[in-house]
Amino acid sequence: MIVHLSHPDRDVDIKGPKRVKELLRDLNLVVEAHLVIRGDDLVTEDEMLKDSDQVEIRPVISGGK
Repeated sequence: MIVHLSHPDRDVDIKGPKRVKELLRDLNLVVEAHLVIRGDDLVTEDEMLKDSDQVEIRPVISGGK
């Protein structure tokens, strides 16, 4: 699957099928600190990703006053 990481901006090719939480663990990313998007849909950590999927991983950013 093609995985687009937005910070830093890069694409990586990962062999699937794989659960979202396994993908994040393989990329050394914290599950709670990242959003995984397939197409226009946010996917949960237990969803299975196929080898043919294209996903984007974005860090969760919070802020306030």
